[in-house]
Amino acid sequence: MLASYDLMALGAAACWAVGSILSVSPSRYLGAFAFTRWRMLMVALMLWTVTLVAGSWRSLPLDSWGVMAASGLIGIFVGDTALFAAMNRLGPRRSGVLFATHAVFSALLGFWLLGERMKAQAAWGGVLTMAGVMIAILLGRNKEDEHAWEADRGHVGAGVALGLLAALCQALGSLIVKPAMGADVDPIAASAVRVSVACCAHFVLLLAGFPSARAQQAPTLRVLAQTALNGFIAMGVGMTLILLALKKGDVGMVAILSSVSPVLVLPLLWLRLGRAPAIGAWLGASLTVVGTVLILSR
Repeated sequence: MLASYDLMALGAAACWAVGSILSVSPSRYLGAFAFTRWRMLMVALMLWTVTLVAGSWRSLPLDSWGVMAASGLIGIFVGDTALFAAMNRLGPRRSGVLFATHAVFSALLGFWLLGERMKAQAAWGGVLTMAGVMIAILLGRNKEDEHAWEADRGHVGAGVALGLLAALCQALGSLIVKPAMGADVDPIAASAVRVSVACCAHFVLLLAGFPSARAQQAPTLRVLAQTALNGFIAMGVGMTLILLALKKGDVGMVAILSSVSPVLVLPLLWLRLGRAPAIGAWLGASLTVVGTVLILSR
């Protein structure tokens, strides 16, 4: 039976796919740390405006703030920064396949720490979905494609390590925040706390003189506008949808459904670059669709 949290997880995947395309230029212009800092600052202002106007901050119990803060530090401060650092080195397509492994980490951690179980049909659907994501990304590039977004920038091994670190932090962040997402907790208020803590951590690095925290180039209005739009879609909407999904859904299942984001990136890259994905991309996308249908019809 189709559940609302399934749709929310898929909605988050769509937001992350759009956000990844929008983030390439400003992230490479500013650098991973500066881009993430500006992005979080803007999103925090957006979320707190909504939270204060609605008065939904009252829905957060005092004993949940520490959990939200820990989740924000691991999942957003470390995870997002590592993801954009990986994308700056590998591009959105290859960093996407590495980040998609957060579904595997989430399913294993949910099984180990929360005792979550999947029915056979959902488990097979998860396997097909993950296989489809990996095939679509790994085989989704035409050999003659030499666009700048596909070029290596920096050490490839470092990019792979950063992508896997981002995936692990995303899984840990979701696992930590899951118990705190009670029925009365407003996800926008929870997102505001998580983003604010991560943003403060970035400013601590900047004020402490951490070299990588400084912007590579002075931000322009165009870059800041792109960053704000990316933050609104990927963090403001996407992250809130994930927290809504986690209120009722299992960590592993929500992660698997949200991991289809890299497959959704492929048609967006097609539109952006004017090149159709390779045959392997279509095969992977087909497996992902079949796997998703199995999960949704469980």
